Amino acid sequence: MSEDSEFIALTTLLNRIPAIKGRIGTGRDDAAWWVKFVIDISDPLAWRVVQELGHVLNYLSLTERLPTVFMPVSPPPYLNGGPADFLSWVIECRDRRFSPQSLADCLAGRLPNPIDDRSTWSIDA
Repeated sequence: MSEDSEFIALTTLLNRIPAIKGRIGTGRDDAAWWVKFVIDISDPLAWRVVQELGHVLNYLSLTERLPTVFMPVSPPPYLNGGPADFLSWVIECRDRRFSPQSLADCLAGRLPNPIDDRSTWSIDA
C-alpha cells in the first residue's frame, strides 16, 4: 500500500470538517506518522473544531486514550511577521500499529455527525 493511499480515509474525513482548509499533508518516518493541515481561524467554528479535535485526539478519557497528539505548529513569528496564515495543526501518532484508517474510524464515531453539517458543530444548536 502506498503512503498516500493509507491516508485517504483520514484526509477525506478531515477535509469534511468545517474550518479545515487547503491541502492536507501526510508523512511517515520510522517511529511515527502525521497529518498536517490549516484551520481557518476566521471561520466562526474554528475554535469549536480545535476543541473537538483536542478532546478526542489528546485526552478522550483516562481509560481510552488514543496514541495521538494534536498540536499547533508555526515557524518563529519573527521570521514571518506573526500572521496567523503560517499557523498549522498537526496530528502525530507514535504507535505504528494505530493506522490512519483506525484514526479516521475513531474520529467519525466521535465528532459531530454529520461531520460536514456546520449546524452539528454549533454549541448553540
